[in-house]
Amino acid sequence: MVLFSPSLRSALFPNVNLPAAISSEHMSFSSAVQRAAPSVVTIFSESISNQPRYKRQNTIQELGSGVIMSQDGYILTNYHVINNADQIIVILTDGRRFYDVQLIGFDTITDLALLKINSDHLPVIPVNDNFKPRVGDVVLAIGNPLNLGQTITQGIISATGKQKITDSPYNNLLQMDAAINVGNSGGALVNSRGDLVGITSAQFKTRENLDIQGIFFAVPYSLAKDIMEKLIKHGRVVRGYLGFTGTAVDSTGKDVSDSYTPVTGMRINNLDPLGPAWQAGIKEQDIVIKIAGLSVANPQQVLEKIGNTEPGKEIEFELYRDGKILKIMVTVAELETKL
Repeated sequence: MVLFSPSLRSALFPNVNLPAAISSEHMSFSSAVQRAAPSVVTIFSESISNQPRYKRQNTIQELGSGVIMSQDGYILTNYHVINNADQIIVILTDGRRFYDVQLIGFDTITDLALLKINSDHLPVIPVNDNFKPRVGDVVLAIGNPLNLGQTITQGIISATGKQKITDSPYNNLLQMDAAINVGNSGGALVNSRGDLVGITSAQFKTRENLDIQGIFFAVPYSLAKDIMEKLIKHGRVVRGYLGFTGTAVDSTGKDVSDSYTPVTGMRINNLDPLGPAWQAGIKEQDIVIKIAGLSVANPQQVLEKIGNTEPGKEIEFELYRDGKILKIMVTVAELETKL
C-alpha cells in the first residue's frame, strides 16, 4: 500500500534523502586532483648535440614531469628525463620557473633521479606511508604528456611487484592501465584521495618498442621514498650484492608459479661464478630456507633485503643440499650499476 500511496509514504518516511555514496558527485576525483596536482611539475632538460652544427639544432630538449616531495624543494623524476642534460628547467603549475636546478643523484635501476630547487611556499605531494597499493585500486596519473599541459588520466592497478620488465631483482613496478605518454615520465600516480602511489615511467612502456595499449608502469612510492632518502644521504644508491637470483619452491622442491602455493624456500640460479655467494661455497640448485634467521617465504622480499644490506656485512644462509641442511656465512659485496 505504501508503494501506491505517495502521501502515505511521505508520512511514514518524512526525511529520507539519498545517501552520499550514490549521489551524482560520488564518482568525481576532483578533490584528489586538487590535493595532488599543484605538486606535479613540468621538467625540460636541454643538452648540446655532438653532431656537426650544419646537421643539427643547437640543443636537444627532453620533456618530462616531476613530483615535489618536500617543502625544501626535493623533486623526484625519471632518470631518463634528465640523462646527459646540460640544463634542467622546472616549471610549477603556478607559472614559477626555476633554472638553477641541482641534480642530487640518480639510480639507473629504478630509473629515478632526485632534483633540488630553492624556493618557499612549495606545494608538496600528499603521502600516506601506511597505504599499500592493491590490485583493483583506482589510480590517477598526473603529468604533462606531449607538452599539452597538465593532464589527468584514470585507471586501476592491474598488478604489483612486476620485475621481469626491469630485468633486475632490485626493482619492482606497479602495473596499471592509466595512460601515460612521453612527457608523463616522472609524474605522479595517486589514489582516489590524492595520496602518492608511485612515480610514473614511460620508459618501461616503450623499451620493447611495441604498440602496447592498457599496460603502463610506475615505481611504487615505498621504493621511490627509499631511493630518495639514500640519494639525499649518500648522493648515490648503495646496494648489497651476493651474485645470484632465486626461484620460489614449495616443500617438495617444485617451482611455485602461482600465488596460492606456500613458499618454503628459494632455489639458487644464475650464480655469478666470481660473486660473493659462489666464493662462500653456495652452488647452483641449492635451496635456501633461511637468510639471517628469517624464513624464505617471499624470494622478492629476500632479494630486496639483500639489496638493503650494507656491503661488508656477513649474512648466514641456511640451505638444503643433497638431503642435508648446511649453514654458510656469506659476505655481502656492493652491486655495481651500469650507466
